[in-house]
Amino acid sequence: MTTLLQQAFAEASKLSDAEQDLLATWLLTELTSGDEFDQAIASSAHKLSGLARDAIAEDRSGMTEELDPERL
Repeated sequence: MTTLLQQAFAEASKLSDAEQDLLATWLLTELTSGDEFDQAIASSAHKLSGLARDAIAEDRSGMTEELDPERL
């Protein structure tokens, strides 16, 4: 464990039990949600590359227009 993470846990240990549980729930959710996101992206990579090819083809054929930030 890194020194910074040890410091974070030392500070967290000063919180009430309820606050520690809330922090732990948030941290566990953050740590596991990244894996789910990565898996979702990996499993849809072929779809994403197909969409990218379509977008590039549309741009090259003049079917797109420049984004105007003023119209957002």
